[in-house]
Amino acid sequence: MLKLLLCIVAAVVISGSLLHLKHQRMEINYKTNQAHKRLQNLQIELWNQQLQVAIYTAPNAIENTVGSHNLDLVPASPMQTGATEKPTASPWVSDAE
Repeated sequence: MLKLLLCIVAAVVISGSLLHLKHQRMEINYKTNQAHKRLQNLQIELWNQQLQVAIYTAPNAIENTVGSHNLDLVPASPMQTGATEKPTASPWVSDAE
C-alpha cells in the first residue's frame, strides 16, 4: 500500500513539473514571437528612413536644391587659384609613426 501511495505521489509531482515546463516553454515562445514582431517593425522603420535619406540625397534632388537656391558649390581647382603648395599633413596622422 505504501509503495502504491509513493508511486502516485511521484507521478503527481512529475506531471506537475512537466506542466510547469510546458507552460514555461509556451511563455518563452510567446516572448520570442513578440520580440520578433518588434524587430520586424523596427526593420521596416529603418528601411523607410533609409528610403527617405536616399530620396533626399539622390543626385537629381541635390542638383535641384542647389539650382533652386543659386548656391555656388563648385570647388575651385588648385590650377585656377595658382596654388603650388603641397597639402599639409592631416591633423589625425601622427608624425611619430
